[in-house]
Amino acid sequence: MSGSGYKRILLKLSGEVLMGEQAFGIDPETVARVAEEVKAAKDTGLELCLVIGGGNIFRGMAGAAKGMDRAQADYMGMLATVMNALAMQNALEQLGVPTRVQSAIQMDSVCEPVIRRRAERHLEKGRVVIFAAGVGAPYFTTDSGAALRAAEMKCDALFKGTSVDGVYDSDPKTNPEAKRFDTVSFDRVLQDNLKVMDASAVALCRDNDIPIVVFSIRERGNLAKVLAGDGVSTVVANEA
Repeated sequence: MSGSGYKRILLKLSGEVLMGEQAFGIDPETVARVAEEVKAAKDTGLELCLVIGGGNIFRGMAGAAKGMDRAQADYMGMLATVMNALAMQNALEQLGVPTRVQSAIQMDSVCEPVIRRRAERHLEKGRVVIFAAGVGAPYFTTDSGAALRAAEMKCDALFKGTSVDGVYDSDPKTNPEAKRFDTVSFDRVLQDNLKVMDASAVALCRDNDIPIVVFSIRERGNLAKVLAGDGVSTVVANEA
């Protein structure tokens, strides 16, 4: 068990994190840096699952907004998450971290299908498991996929690595007076539409009592700091 008291966590990363300073796509240097963060977390003794979004390559809702069929656009977005998962797998294995990718859309030539018991075994053997292709169905975001996998794998917490250092009462990018919460309830997040994750993901975590820890992944070393209780983050949890 890690020093944080967590035994198993799911780390959710947005696809945009992998872009680095680019306008789109995958920046190998940034992927390598994030992989170092993941390795440092795993080295504390954690069992670690990952879910990575696909917005750096293709976002289904954006495609639908431009006239594409929503289901078709979402399937394209799912394939983008597989590309990101493979890039992260490569970066982790270059650091000596054994990693398996499991996709909700079966593609046996490049990765395993999602099989819960097999994923459990990987984690027990010290491997990182990256879940790709969301829930395998359109109309669901990768946030929902992350919440589902966190519940399936009985994770102690879902860590959401973003470009901001927590949950605010308004958008800190547009309101310099926005206040960050140290802790906030699931119900408050849903009631005030605080944009932590989409509502279905928040509700799934609430119903399964899985706290969501929101922190900035862009700050080097921050995941390890947050796990140690030193970093800046917001914990979304059920009220005691």
